[in-house]
Amino acid sequence: MRGVPAWHRHRSGQHPSTVLALRANPPSPTRGVGRAARVATPLVTLLLSLVFLVLPALSARAAMSIQEVTSSKGITAWLVEDYSVPLVAIRFVFDGGTTQDPAGKEGLANLMSGLFDEGAGNLDSEAFQIKLDDVGAEMSFEAARDGTYGSMRMLAEQRDAAFDLLRLAVTEPRFDQAPIDRIRAQVLSGIIANELDPDTLAQRKWLEALYGTHPYARPDQGTRQSIATITPDDLIAFHKANFARDGLHVAVVGAIDAETLKKKLDLVFGGLPQHQALSAVADVDPKLNQQIEVNYDQPQTSLQLAYPGVERSAPDFFAAVLMNEILGGSAFTSRLFEEVREKRGLAYSVSSDLVDHQHANALAITTATRADRAAETLAVVREVVKRMAQEGPTEAELAATKKYLIGAYAINNLNSSGAIAATLLELQLDKLGSDYMQRRAALINAVTLDQVKAAANKLLSAEPAIMVVGPKHGEAKEE
Repeated sequence: MRGVPAWHRHRSGQHPSTVLALRANPPSPTRGVGRAARVATPLVTLLLSLVFLVLPALSARAAMSIQEVTSSKGITAWLVEDYSVPLVAIRFVFDGGTTQDPAGKEGLANLMSGLFDEGAGNLDSEAFQIKLDDVGAEMSFEAARDGTYGSMRMLAEQRDAAFDLLRLAVTEPRFDQAPIDRIRAQVLSGIIANELDPDTLAQRKWLEALYGTHPYARPDQGTRQSIATITPDDLIAFHKANFARDGLHVAVVGAIDAETLKKKLDLVFGGLPQHQALSAVADVDPKLNQQIEVNYDQPQTSLQLAYPGVERSAPDFFAAVLMNEILGGSAFTSRLFEEVREKRGLAYSVSSDLVDHQHANALAITTATRADRAAETLAVVREVVKRMAQEGPTEAELAATKKYLIGAYAINNLNSSGAIAATLLELQLDKLGSDYMQRRAALINAVTLDQVKAAANKLLSAEPAIMVVGPKHGEAKEE
């Protein structure tokens, strides 16, 4: 993800120039909490790793066969059948996420996501983990800003037992006090360590400056004070409010047919409540036209800039995508890379990204440079942005970028079963339809140069928010 700070990370699996995150990033296992992914034995671990690495990219087919499967209880999943290896990958998300943490209980969703393999049903923590080991499955959960994600990879011959364990984790988590205390201690350890990390502290100030009192400004892991107040009753109430069928999205890839999957969907999710009870979260525009300076004695100065963004559903979304790719999305061919690194050697890397959260959007630029050249680097970045806003890209740049975005999609988004499942999930969340992959190239090719120029002027003409993290007045402390 090119070192993109946490506030950038989002759920888009549409193209390389959108930040993959969270949600896609695809989301990584729970942020250092507990055993986010647990696998049976070294042999099974090796098997799972190898087969998922060598699994042929289904995207190589002219048209991936995506089935929309609906169970008898109304649970819908997107399925891609593939029997080239005897494995099944399921990925799902419940709407909500860390934005649903109550005031004073920040970190609740994150703590909960570390407890799903710490006991469920009549199995305590140790018994559940032994069972998970026995079936050779890998399970993980993560609380992201706009959703709580879960996934499981399993051997096809063990899918009955694996799906039953997933059912227990999803519908009957125990939230016993001993695991809560242990996982809470791990979270607290991370929070304390972050209090000594300049970049983490700077990110906190950045989020607060951009989002004010909005939930996006709160730390996902919570604070020392907030996680200390979380009780088993809080976890139970949060689980009940968030884990419900009307906020569920599911994608499955592997050696399983539609009729079998229907039964498994009802098994795993059918016992959940029908409706979520979520708190309303307002849309928010990041506060621009401000500069935040965070002074630390260190050799490098990091720079972040935030400009207006674009919603995924906006008519000019692909025009913005193409413009951003030319500006700073491509690692080695963008204008920012050429001017900042190639011509002047000011930074090792520089990038721009479209940030697309459910309730906020932005275009973000990040780089880091020698402290004594920070002002120069910032001036170059702003000049490149200004020129793009005023002139837009060239016809040659646009043609090359269209070709790249179309050709790179499969490599970046569909190179394994897990990646395919994550991509299918993102397409559902973005309401793009199961035929999107077939339509995507035409949507990109239909964008005109004038549309890209208009997107550049619209997004890049505003005064950005800027954060400078490093020595005061750009003078590095001598070592």
